Amino acid sequence: MAKAADDYFKLDPWKIIEEGFDPEYERVTESIFSLGNEYMGIRGYFEEGTSGDSLLGSYFNGIYEFSRKEALSHYKGIVTKPHFMLNAVNWLDTEIRLEDETLDMNRVHLDDFYRELDLKTGVLTRSFIWKTKTGKQLKVRFERFLHMEKSSNGYQQLSFEPLNFSGDIHVSMGIDFNTKHGEEPISFWKEQEKGTLNDQGDLAIIGQTLTTKQQIFSGFHLEINQAYEKKKIEAEKKISYSLTIPLTKNEETIVKKLVVNVIKKQEVSKDVMWQEGSTALADSVKLGYEQAKKDQKDYWTYIWDHFDIQIDGDEKNQQGIRFCIFQLQQTYHGQNPSNNIGAKGLTGEAYSGHAFWDTETCCLPYYLFNNPKAAKNLLEFRYSTLDAARKRARDLDCTGACYPIATLNGEEACDLWQHASTQFQPSTGVAYGIWHYVHLTEDQDFLYDHGVEMLVEISRFLESRGDWSQLTKKFGFYGVMGPDEFQVMVNHNAYTNYMAQQTFDFTIQVLEEMSVEAPGQLKQLLTKTNLTEEEWRQWQHSAEETLFFESEDGVIEQHEGYFDLPHIDIDQIPISDFPLYSHWSYDRIYRNDMIKQPDVLMFQFLYNQRFSEESKRVNYDYYEPRTIHESSLSPSIHSVLAAELGKFDEAFDFFSFATRMDLDNYNRNTNEGLHTTSIAAAWMNIVYGFGGLRSDGSQLILSPVVPKQWDGYSFRIEYRNRIVEVKVTRSTAKISIVKGESILLSVYGEERLIDAEGTELAIPKEKLQQV
Repeated sequence: MAKAADDYFKLDPWKIIEEGFDPEYERVTESIFSLGNEYMGIRGYFEEGTSGDSLLGSYFNGIYEFSRKEALSHYKGIVTKPHFMLNAVNWLDTEIRLEDETLDMNRVHLDDFYRELDLKTGVLTRSFIWKTKTGKQLKVRFERFLHMEKSSNGYQQLSFEPLNFSGDIHVSMGIDFNTKHGEEPISFWKEQEKGTLNDQGDLAIIGQTLTTKQQIFSGFHLEINQAYEKKKIEAEKKISYSLTIPLTKNEETIVKKLVVNVIKKQEVSKDVMWQEGSTALADSVKLGYEQAKKDQKDYWTYIWDHFDIQIDGDEKNQQGIRFCIFQLQQTYHGQNPSNNIGAKGLTGEAYSGHAFWDTETCCLPYYLFNNPKAAKNLLEFRYSTLDAARKRARDLDCTGACYPIATLNGEEACDLWQHASTQFQPSTGVAYGIWHYVHLTEDQDFLYDHGVEMLVEISRFLESRGDWSQLTKKFGFYGVMGPDEFQVMVNHNAYTNYMAQQTFDFTIQVLEEMSVEAPGQLKQLLTKTNLTEEEWRQWQHSAEETLFFESEDGVIEQHEGYFDLPHIDIDQIPISDFPLYSHWSYDRIYRNDMIKQPDVLMFQFLYNQRFSEESKRVNYDYYEPRTIHESSLSPSIHSVLAAELGKFDEAFDFFSFATRMDLDNYNRNTNEGLHTTSIAAAWMNIVYGFGGLRSDGSQLILSPVVPKQWDGYSFRIEYRNRIVEVKVTRSTAKISIVKGESILLSVYGEERLIDAEGTELAIPKEKLQQV
């Protein structure tokens, strides 16, 4: 891969550390130091503001707006008014003045700058010594965190220690809805109410979005460990306290700010909002800052005790994979089935905060094996937006349900027709997610209550969108784009055809199963969806006659005509050309056989056990040299398959790239936010890649290998009410049950009963690497 790492952060197995301040790198560090708890997210921006390059980003899951201007289009099916995740209230709003100098990291003189994200506690800290123009030296420390369970609660702390003087410092702390989104010239927020909440002087404000009418109550309570003066300041869409605090030489003064942010995705009265917010803030004050901080530590202790991946002998990737797990938990942990996972999580505005097709294919596995309830909630989100998917299918002159390529609320938000109208991996991804979830959990109630209805409508859409060849008399899809977005309006994309075929097969299987196991529910389903047996038999015929192109040596052609495309040597592309979308003309990207991310290899990963090792090998060898990995998902899929095929050095190189995609800014776009689905795929790198986990067969498979760069590693997975632990050394693999009953698993191709005592096996000779 023609990409290089930025070695910026200090290596530490449990912390992300920045020593010394580089203003040119600030947007990247803001992404890396983002905090979230699924409900809300906050970038690592300086709460006191800066004149330097910065993205002040504060986001709430499900809070969105529509573009101000409706795009002009004379064509049916093209989105004219997209929606996007909205930059919301700046609840960290702070200003600090010492004499006549305002703290601005881009302008003042600083020494000993240090910033740290502690993965064991979820607490972000920043400290430095501020040297004023008059020679005063003030040690300043900032701290912030979000409560992972009481998700409306946010916490901020400032501390000041004068090193060579005593005197007053002036601090303003408040809440500000004057946030802008991207390059938009206006704020999308209007003020509904603001004022004092109670006798303690707590302040609050309610903001409402301009058109979606969603609301946020944001209130705060201050605690200071010494006497001070305060004055309430009100401005447009803003409320704050101006504080004058006397400082004493060599003594620390601490200011604590407890904040609650209560959101409403549907409009309620201001009185209801005010009362609910007031109660939430009172509860937060009762809990207290220190107890909340302890709660954080306890929460993360539980997570690391259960879900940590330990790597022996590789500090860089140890830090990388823990950062990935930390961000996955911050982004989503199944708190609310109306939430989904955006491509950037809650860390930035790129991709407008939208969820894409990779939620079900790349993020879901992490939750399936760590938090099955969260996995189910991701699918419940899709069920709750089924009507929107039905509408989208009608917009495309089809029947059934077409899930959007990009969305927050279930409606299509992508206004690029070549993606929104030709990419159907979201629909087949939902079907795959339903199959994968039920296959692993045996949750028939979900399948019969909600899953099968989605399957029917997706199959109905696929049948209406597909068509039949005049020449071959085979079924397939015309004018589509697969996961490889460098090929547009192609016919018979292999990924689209294969995933549709599997969707048809699974849907028919469930319908036939219900006719025996749940005839009453089947009857209700047929009535609700107007489904006839003749219709589902047509799906069966289409599945049987789906068209694929394959060379004599077994290479599955990515799409009809792909083998004839001009070849480009991707290793000759200069690093300075990345990202390609910013440096190449749009049409230039489509005029060769360069691949953004894998199509064929992707479905061979998803349905791994249905392909022979030889098929996976010849397709990997053909497509890997043509893949530029401009998608953040791509390296992980290649790594998993490379490990399976014994290409251990390649697997390790791809793995390192994936775990540190953002930490090392490989794609030169970490400044826009974190690659959340790539972070999930990095987890798969270890568990599916080196651990050899395969979850698509009749039995769970494990086939661990260890890279020569490591001395060993371990991980845990949850599977059917059991916790399975895998510990791998340079020569052995031990698999045991940490919690739950014994279970039969396939290990290195042999069925074995795994119990609490565990089974320790020598790694097969062909899977060993020489150090």
